[in-house]
Amino acid sequence: MQQLTLALDWTPNTNHIGFFIAREKGFYAEASLDVNIQDPSQDNYATTPAKKVELGRADFALCPIESIISYRTKKNPFPLIAVAAVLQDDLSAIACRRDSGIARPADLDGKRYASYQARYEDGIVKQMIRNDGGSGELTTDYPAKLGIWNTLLSGEFDATWVFLNWEAVQAGEEADLQYFKMADYGIPYSYSPVIAANEALLEEKRSAYTDFLAATKRGYRYAADHQREAADILGRFVPERDQNIDLQKSLALTAGSFGDDSTWGRMNEQNVAAFLTWLKEQGLERDAPAVSAIVTNALL
Repeated sequence: MQQLTLALDWTPNTNHIGFFIAREKGFYAEASLDVNIQDPSQDNYATTPAKKVELGRADFALCPIESIISYRTKKNPFPLIAVAAVLQDDLSAIACRRDSGIARPADLDGKRYASYQARYEDGIVKQMIRNDGGSGELTTDYPAKLGIWNTLLSGEFDATWVFLNWEAVQAGEEADLQYFKMADYGIPYSYSPVIAANEALLEEKRSAYTDFLAATKRGYRYAADHQREAADILGRFVPERDQNIDLQKSLALTAGSFGDDSTWGRMNEQNVAAFLTWLKEQGLERDAPAVSAIVTNALL
């Protein structure tokens, strides 16, 4: 059995369901793969998924496309590359507390934003505010990553970045929240999350990596076609704090974004190019790399 390690971007949730299905239904085993799935609660997010790939602790990391750009452009560049997209659509949004007087992004001026401290995150949110007519004057702080959602619910912060198919489902109608999507405010946000790997190892491990992606695709397609069973399987791995989430509802909201047999995992280079251009136009990135250094569909 070829042993591979996948570092998740968050504790187990619906975005990850295909990995757990592939493991529990034996799709990885059929491909002679033994896949270790790590979630960040194991080290309280001390080391990011992308960093684990750089350090050789993981073969794959789940991360947003911004992480790929960041690793390619840092002082000592690392050849991180996206080999598949988990979602074909952007299911993320900025979540805001209505009781803070927020009805639109411009109302975020002067409000408190809980940031994950991703390289472009704060700039993206501030530009969303400006695109809606605000000044982009946002008070930003960086609480512990795994506790950010609770800081929004408690009222400690007024806004943060969430997934509509996870935190928004968890909040339901009990929390009075407003959600703003990037595309609605002129931001051509790209893929999140993607499956990232060390480009330098792609040829050496091509067979195992290709088999991993094929089995993972089976997992996501199975989840879309057998949603009740898939939700039950995922429920075994969801942390106790998230056990109140309606997993079937979350999966129903997500399944259409997994893509079909011909599109799962594939990344549109024009989509990525538009985001790179936007980052440069906003002054958020000076020397963005070529699209071919950011994504590849060659292993799909």
